[in-house]
Amino acid sequence: MHNNDLSKRDLEVIWHPYTQMQTAPAPIGIVRGAGALLFDEQDQEYIDATSSWWVNIHGHAHPYIAQQIAAQAMQLEHCIFAGYTHPPAVSLAERLLKLIGGKQGKVFYSDNGSTAVEVALKMALQYWDNKGQAKRNILAFKNAYHGDTFGAMSVSGRSVFTRVFDDLLFDVHFLDVPTADNLPSLIQSIEDIGAESIAAFIFEPLLQGSGGMIMYDAQTFAQLLKWCTSREILLIADEVMTGFGRTGTNFAMESIGVPPDMICLSKGLTGGTMALGVTTTTNEIYNAFLSNDKLKTLFHGHSFTANPIACTAALASLDLFLDPACEENRKRIHTLHSNFIEELRNFPIVKKPRILGTIVAFEIVTANADGYTNSLADQVHTFFRKKRIMLRPLGNTLYILPPYCITNEQLATIYGGIKEFLTLVS
Repeated sequence: MHNNDLSKRDLEVIWHPYTQMQTAPAPIGIVRGAGALLFDEQDQEYIDATSSWWVNIHGHAHPYIAQQIAAQAMQLEHCIFAGYTHPPAVSLAERLLKLIGGKQGKVFYSDNGSTAVEVALKMALQYWDNKGQAKRNILAFKNAYHGDTFGAMSVSGRSVFTRVFDDLLFDVHFLDVPTADNLPSLIQSIEDIGAESIAAFIFEPLLQGSGGMIMYDAQTFAQLLKWCTSREILLIADEVMTGFGRTGTNFAMESIGVPPDMICLSKGLTGGTMALGVTTTTNEIYNAFLSNDKLKTLFHGHSFTANPIACTAALASLDLFLDPACEENRKRIHTLHSNFIEELRNFPIVKKPRILGTIVAFEIVTANADGYTNSLADQVHTFFRKKRIMLRPLGNTLYILPPYCITNEQLATIYGGIKEFLTLVS
């Protein structure tokens, strides 16, 4: 294969996500990975500073996960999941429920984060319908992002992601993220809607990812959730991004202390190996679907529901995640990030440097408004591609969200590249 052959062939046949294909530079052809590194067609290495869209937690081509997948592929690659089951799905559900704890009692499998959200929304709305209660309203946060399917877009903040489809999305009541100052007004706004008409509140706990790595206070949020629970509003925690240690604890909801009714998981679930979605829910919600009336069935499924190979990847990832070494790595990254935050404060163009678990984020002050369409992103892409560091900014918001196996030296390279860029644009 000639150098750059993969990139040239790609341009002839592929349409990439979130990409203006007319103006974007040609994609870099990646042919292999190892740890926190990816390698292109010339065998040049790139540091994966964003875990390949927040999915990879143990590193690329992890031998243990690969071995488990290979063994499962030789035994059972797939099986219809209506009327049949298999060991990887049952074992994964057992282990996940034990790890999550709280009120969660059942697991529903799907294909990715967006579908996990779709399942949760349908569960919540049909739960009340099955109980004969007319509760159809949904609460969500402004700047939320829950996925790109229509239900997930509906509960996401109106933005460049939803603009063309806004008039086709169902109505949702959007709230500001809670602070000590606005909590009373948030509760009053829910009262004004009519709390008795609200089926569910869906949220990204502690961290709004695509909205700009917006971090908010756990204690104030807990007060809001407790009030919602008192008014029989179901709580849907979208932990697609925040699950599996990203915010410090195993799941972000552990820091909040209010058990949700449903949890959506994906991304790090399989260690970033392949697509798999999970929606967990309480036995109370599950029981509302049990009936001799078949119309009370949850009519939702996917051809690849609970794929045995994907479930096996998730089981292998859990083995690695629960190894004490993984937690030590997360603590190590947090410490190094904390030191880097202090260095960022020396740059006047850096705004709101912040840290949560293994995630560090900040804005770069520009003449344009903050947000996903800020043109600074193009400069960031160009600069860091040359540095062979995979950073994908959210407009003028830069963030680092690395695999837990990343080395101190690799992090130092990322930090150094960011400081060089800040000096360049100052």
